[in-house]
Amino acid sequence: MPWWKRKDAQLEAPETPVDPNFPVIRLEHVSKVFEAGSDEETRALDDVTVDIQRGEYVSVSGPSGCGKSTFLSVVGLLDTPTSGRYWLNGRPTDKLSMGERARVRNLDVGLVFQSFNLIGDMTVFENVEYPLSVRGVAAEERKARVDAALERVGLTARAKMRPGSLSGGHQQLVAVARAITGRPAILLADEPTGNLDSKAGDALMQMFNELHTGGATVCVVTHDPRWLEQVQRHVYLFDGKLVNHPES
Repeated sequence: MPWWKRKDAQLEAPETPVDPNFPVIRLEHVSKVFEAGSDEETRALDDVTVDIQRGEYVSVSGPSGCGKSTFLSVVGLLDTPTSGRYWLNGRPTDKLSMGERARVRNLDVGLVFQSFNLIGDMTVFENVEYPLSVRGVAAEERKARVDAALERVGLTARAKMRPGSLSGGHQQLVAVARAITGRPAILLADEPTGNLDSKAGDALMQMFNELHTGGATVCVVTHDPRWLEQVQRHVYLFDGKLVNHPES
């Protein structure tokens, strides 16, 4: 069995979905509004309703500023809707405490964002290892997982380097390694190939495909047309709204 499919029984969340057929992700009439001034506002998401099924592979695309990153932040429990409802694994997320939200992110969701969010004072190895340390995974198991993840993204030789000495592409791969080493059931990625050359991008897409084949639900925000050939379904956003086809 691939290393990313194996689960740690002692770390599994005890909650089960309300309905085993419930989508892993369900947004109903979700809007996200940012106040831009005393009488101005920006609707980053506008009445978005969408289901993502368990094990589905979805891309989210649209022009810059259409709400893609906000969508991913809401789905990844990094932000909350201004209105509407969001269910994750059959649970209404507005009922989750801050601690529960953090626990779900740590156990169930792998996040890869454009900002990387790497810790500058830690080595590459330590950055990838950190979420496992928070979980309380044993040192021997942590080392095995991190070594495997770094080998998978081709960064074994850079394990002792710090993020500041890496290129943007290599930092992107560290962020990917950190996300997959936790063996997430849900993988969310914002422009994961944006800082990579074509060869590294193709390798990353192959890795994501393997994770999906292994049972993970994958949602990728991207402008890269290569993803459209790999995913099962395309979701398009325009001015914060879900549309059937990309606008010209």
